[in-house]
Amino acid sequence: MMARDVYVVGVGMTKFEKPGRRDWDYPDMVREAGTEALEDAGIGYEEIEQVGVGYVYGDSTAGQRAVYELGLSGIPVVNMNNNCSTGSTALMYCRQMIAGGLADVTMAVGFEKMQRGSLDLSSEDRTAPLDRHISSLHNLHEETASPVAPQMWARAAEDHMRRYGSTPEHFAKVAEKNHRHSANNPYAQFQDVYTLDEVLASPHIDGPLTRLQCSPTSDGAAAAILMSEAAVAKFDLGDQAVRIAGQAMATDFASSFDTDDARTIVGADMSAAAARSAYDMAGFDAADVQVIELHDCFSPNELLTYEALNMCEVGRSAELIDDGSTTYGGRWVVNPSGGLISKGHPLGATGIAQCAELNWQLRGEAGQRQVANATRALQHNIGLGGAAVVTLYEKSAN
Repeated sequence: MMARDVYVVGVGMTKFEKPGRRDWDYPDMVREAGTEALEDAGIGYEEIEQVGVGYVYGDSTAGQRAVYELGLSGIPVVNMNNNCSTGSTALMYCRQMIAGGLADVTMAVGFEKMQRGSLDLSSEDRTAPLDRHISSLHNLHEETASPVAPQMWARAAEDHMRRYGSTPEHFAKVAEKNHRHSANNPYAQFQDVYTLDEVLASPHIDGPLTRLQCSPTSDGAAAAILMSEAAVAKFDLGDQAVRIAGQAMATDFASSFDTDDARTIVGADMSAAAARSAYDMAGFDAADVQVIELHDCFSPNELLTYEALNMCEVGRSAELIDDGSTTYGGRWVVNPSGGLISKGHPLGATGIAQCAELNWQLRGEAGQRQVANATRALQHNIGLGGAAVVTLYEKSAN
């Protein structure tokens, strides 16, 4: 049986907020984002056949409690957690249900209600999911006093600098770009613009990383409605349907741990493998897209991901940020939303928020941040522990 085509027909999201800034809870977030997605698609919750709900922090069946704000129809609701790639995991589950003929209309939801400050392990009485990653990192590099996530990307950045000559200014240029992009995104947690000097002068975190190069903890939710081709026709949504042309997930390889390079510990090989599989499925690759949302949890990861996505040769990503290839007027616009650094990073919502941004871009509905002549788009979402998901979209011909 050949897989069926799958289309995104409705998206919605909340504004991402600093934890504690807004008086709301996760059901409120999902009600807001889910209602927006349903209204965008012009359907009621009773038309949804299956729901995939992603969140990282929360109790079992919180997904059910969240979507009960949208309706009580007895349908399957599946909770999932894949660290920072949780939202894209929910999206992939919903696509697979339709592609495999098990449903015609599905809904992917992601949310997070986070604590302030750096992330810590939630359980101390069992093996940490990142124990092998942390051990591999500290076999290569001396442990520092900063939280483990910035340590990992700071060491990956330093390994890239040693091998290929990138500099702290290159990583800071990523943050300057993404903060500048977010000024036109009303959903972004931050909309302030900073100069390169201001990014470099912000409080030091670890290695070349400063605070303005790190994604913040955030509260928020996002949702997407997916349909089969038959359902798109039934609901007359061809004008706004966006086809998921390719999608793939990769998890850790032996190289994630048996390595002399921190870049593989933070998922460079996973991202490259997921991209190759998604490109094969879609029949096109990064060279054929105009707009990209990728996982810039820390600024070095954007440059590493340029290489993993085959946007340039390994070691040459600094050239793309130097010559303006990844902003308006360049070859691509990367993270027009502001990315995780400036839009915010509520872990479970991030992947679906990326989906929402790219669908608005391909539908020509992104307002002041609209990328000209966008017909194809690429999404990259990664979570340590680990899973990387790459998704390719194209405007529907329906």
